[in-house]
Amino acid sequence: MPTEPDRRVLDPGTDTAALKALTHPLRIRLLGLLRQLGAATASELAVRTGESSASTSYHLRVLARHGFIAEAEHRDARERRWQAVHALTSWDEARMNDSEAARAFVDTIRRAQLDHLERTVTAHAADAAAGRVGADWLEASGMTDLMLRMTPESLRELEEVFTRTAHALAARDADDPRAEQTAVFAAGFRMPDAPGDPGDPDAAAGTGDGTAVGTGDGASGGQDGPAAGRRSDAEDAR
Repeated sequence: MPTEPDRRVLDPGTDTAALKALTHPLRIRLLGLLRQLGAATASELAVRTGESSASTSYHLRVLARHGFIAEAEHRDARERRWQAVHALTSWDEARMNDSEAARAFVDTIRRAQLDHLERTVTAHAADAAAGRVGADWLEASGMTDLMLRMTPESLRELEEVFTRTAHALAARDADDPRAEQTAVFAAGFRMPDAPGDPGDPDAAAGTGDGTAVGTGDGASGGQDGPAAGRRSDAEDAR
């Protein structure tokens, strides 16, 4: 089975400074762009983000100081190029609830993921309306929200199966010329039963089981999300 990409596992007990460094929306986006696009300069990333070169340069240096990125091979001596050190950032979700700093980090990451989702859906809708998305991608793309009754163990297993399957399929498609950059999102959270109607999944506002887990073709707008995992453990972090 193909292995998952290299990841940085953050420990709330020992990585306090790194957590704080990544609790910044622009740094999260810069890291995501480097993971998506490969090596880039502060000026190139400034164009992509609408920020000044001075701002992106500063935040890139902070990311480098905490081991998220490193200098890449330079095309010339005038400007630094940066590259991501890892393909994914992950953590143990339960341990992130132990301190205010860790909770702030998770909140920032989740907001960045939601922002990434919104940009992806908006870009995909614009591309589809303009005729830039083929019928095969239109059929495969979409979102779903399911209301299921599960144990914590089953939810954890679902996440592991989903992640393992996604990486296996991506590895299978690596050399296929039809493969394109896709943004895939997954989430699972406990939701209390609706008051007065315990156990009824429809009462908790589930909207059905549309297509499969949503993907996007990334034709415009750029899939520059944080590439963050919900949790990890020693085995996951191999």
